[in-house]
Amino acid sequence: MPSPAPAILVLEDGRTFRGDTYGAEGETFGEAVFNTGMTGYQETLTDPSYHRQVVVMTAPHIGNTGVNDEDPESSRIWVAGYVVRDPARVPSSWRSRRSLDEELQAQGVVGISGIDTRALTRHLRERGAMRVGISSVETDPDALLARVRSSAEMAGAELAQEVSTGETYVVPAIGTKLFTVAALDLGIKAMTPHRMAERGIEVHVLPATATVDDLHAVGADGLFYSNGPGDPAATTSQIELLQGALADAIPYFGICFGNQLFGRALGFGTYKLKYGHRGINQPVMDLTTGKVEVTAHNHGFAVDAPLEGVTETPYGAATVSHVCLNDDVVEGLELRDAEGALKGFSVQYHPEAAAGPHDAAYLFDRFVSLMEGKA
Repeated sequence: MPSPAPAILVLEDGRTFRGDTYGAEGETFGEAVFNTGMTGYQETLTDPSYHRQVVVMTAPHIGNTGVNDEDPESSRIWVAGYVVRDPARVPSSWRSRRSLDEELQAQGVVGISGIDTRALTRHLRERGAMRVGISSVETDPDALLARVRSSAEMAGAELAQEVSTGETYVVPAIGTKLFTVAALDLGIKAMTPHRMAERGIEVHVLPATATVDDLHAVGADGLFYSNGPGDPAATTSQIELLQGALADAIPYFGICFGNQLFGRALGFGTYKLKYGHRGINQPVMDLTTGKVEVTAHNHGFAVDAPLEGVTETPYGAATVSHVCLNDDVVEGLELRDAEGALKGFSVQYHPEAAAGPHDAAYLFDRFVSLMEGKA
C-alpha cells in the first residue's frame, strides 16, 4: 500500500500541524471543533449539524469498525473536514462494508491523520473554536493561513436551508397511529422521526421554509423542531412559524437548534460558546425531577436565560428545565400556561442518539403525554 501524501492543518491563529492525508486529497475550510465521543463516528460524520465544521476526534483510534449502510443519520457525510490521530489500517466488524478512509474518499471529504489531536484539542479549549484549513495540495502554511482567514465564519451564518429536505416526506407510525407531528427539518437525523414512529406518531418532515399553513395542512397534533447547523440569531422565518404555533396552542418539542429557536421565540437571547459541547458524555440535570442524565451533545451556541425563576412571555411562563453540570449552560426550557399546564418544551442535547447514551429517551414519551394533554 503506498504511503499517504503529506497534509497540513492551519488554524486561523497560525498554529500549524503536519500529518498525512486521510480521506480525499484536496483542500477544505471550516470551523474547527472537537468531539469527545469514543464511538459513533459514522453518526457524527452524517449529522447535518456539522455542516461547515472540521471535526477533530479526541479518541485516538478511529475507523476500527469501518462503515456500514445502516447507521448513517442522513444521505451523506456533512462534515467539512475530518481530523484523527491513528486511523485503523483494517476495519474489523461483521457489519462493515468498506473502510472509513474509502468512504471519505468516495464522498470527497478532505481529512488529516497522524497529528497530535490532544494538543490540538487543548489549543481549541484554551483559544476557542476557530476557522481552520486542511490541505494536501498546499505546502506553504502561510499561503493556507491567508485562505483560512478569508473563509466564512460560523457566527451570523444561516445554514438550516442548506441541509434541509427539499420537499415534505412522511415517516409512518409503527403499529397503531396515535398522533400526527409536523417535524421541521433544520438538519434532522434519521433516528429522530424513527424514535417518534416507535411511539405511534406519524411524522411529516417539512422543509425549513415551511409556513403555518403547511403546518395546518398536515393536521399536526404537535410541532417538532430538529437539530441543525448555524447561528440561531441569524434565523427569522422559523421563529415566526414557532411563535404562530405557540399562539395556536400547538404542543411543541425541540432539540438542539430547536431549543435555541424556542428560546429566541420566547424572547431570550443566544450566544456562541467558546468551544461548544460535542460528544456523548455530557452530564445534564433535569431540574424538574432532579435526575442526572449522561447525554449526547453537538452545539456551539446556547440560550441566554435565567437558571432560576419564571419569565413571563406572550405565550406563557417560561423556565429553564435542564442545565449542564459542567458549566451551567442552559440545556432545556419549558413553557406553561396560566393554569400551569405544559405547552412546549425543548432540550439542547440529543435524546435520539443512536450511538448512545439513551438516558434521555423518555423525552419522546413526554412529548406523547403533552399531545395527550397529560403532561
